Amino acid sequence: MFSAFEWMLAMRYLRARRQEGFISVIAWFSLLGIGLGVATLIIVMSVMNGFREELLSRILGINGHLNVSAQSRSLTDYEPLRERLQAVPGVIAVSPLVEGQVMATHNGVSQGAVVRGLEPSDLRGRELVASNIVAGDLSSFEGNNSIVIGRRLARKLGVPVGGNVNLISPKGTVTAFGTVPRMKSYQVVALFDVGMYEYDSGFVFMPLEAAQVYFSMKKGISNLEVFLDNPQDAPSMTRDIAKVTGPSMRIHDWQRANASFFNAIQVERNVMFLILTLIIVVAAFNIISSMIMLVKDKGSDIAILRTMGATRGTIMRIFFISGTSIGVIGTLGGFVAGLSFAANIETIRQWIQGLTGSDLFAAEIYFLSQLPAVVDPVEVTAIVLMALGLSILATLYPSWRAARTDPAEALRYE
Repeated sequence: MFSAFEWMLAMRYLRARRQEGFISVIAWFSLLGIGLGVATLIIVMSVMNGFREELLSRILGINGHLNVSAQSRSLTDYEPLRERLQAVPGVIAVSPLVEGQVMATHNGVSQGAVVRGLEPSDLRGRELVASNIVAGDLSSFEGNNSIVIGRRLARKLGVPVGGNVNLISPKGTVTAFGTVPRMKSYQVVALFDVGMYEYDSGFVFMPLEAAQVYFSMKKGISNLEVFLDNPQDAPSMTRDIAKVTGPSMRIHDWQRANASFFNAIQVERNVMFLILTLIIVVAAFNIISSMIMLVKDKGSDIAILRTMGATRGTIMRIFFISGTSIGVIGTLGGFVAGLSFAANIETIRQWIQGLTGSDLFAAEIYFLSQLPAVVDPVEVTAIVLMALGLSILATLYPSWRAARTDPAEALRYE
């Protein structure tokens, strides 16, 4: 399709000489712009994908895929309902849960927390928590005096494994003198660190029976957590679960509970993609301007080539190769740079953080302790094809204009 002669001339026009050095500099800046746009798009979209997946894995690792609760304050006599729910196709586990808010205190330091009462076997079966125990042992998680807390919460309170934490509940005992807050001391038997700030700094796990006693729920629970084979089927499984529970129960799936959060992430992804695409568009306009300037500068060369027998197609292909080469080289460079940066983004973050002495990814703001990146091959392919397509489109007009150059007009003043 393209002859060796056309390739030779096209590459020669891209190399700077003293006379047209400025034109070549513009072309190389266009190449840099396309490479930067492609790399930035790959990095940002990979980080957004990683952010969503990491948050999703932690949310589903701690919470049930469906929550079944009673219309009243607590759910009593739940074992028959639990057995019926476990028999529903697609359900892999059903766990009773007692949940309540408390104030955790130790040596005068206080911190709000959420107590989640679980059966010891259920907590040990949750891989996200069980595989991220950083101190202590879950084998001691039993009885009425043991709790498991997040490492960040332990750091705030200054309590080690084996230390005691006082839990104060605002829903206390009603007396003639008013409501007396409920307070009890528990021993910390283990610390977990799942990598999500909200959980590591605000969750307290307690054996189910101990939580029932603490919150005065007798044999009742707050709700039943239902775990599915495929968490994405939660909305459709709600109808099957409702047939088993009846109209007296409330059912909430994880997607509805976190809808605003994940919708915000999706909006951010779309906006970032649109904004960063403009970098590639601007670089494509630079290709147009540099190629038009190159055509103007090479007018006499074009005329000589035409008088020597070169066709309009030959001239068009020469400048088409020149312009497209800028886009192809820039896209490939950005592709390699983007993938390399995304693969090592946490190492780069830590290096920059150590160099500047500032926290570039504060867990208090971004929820996660590490900067995640997940490369989606489909998205990367779309970015590369878009950059190549814009580069080709940007080259067509200058190439067509070069092919229409009149040799006589071009050589008139030479």
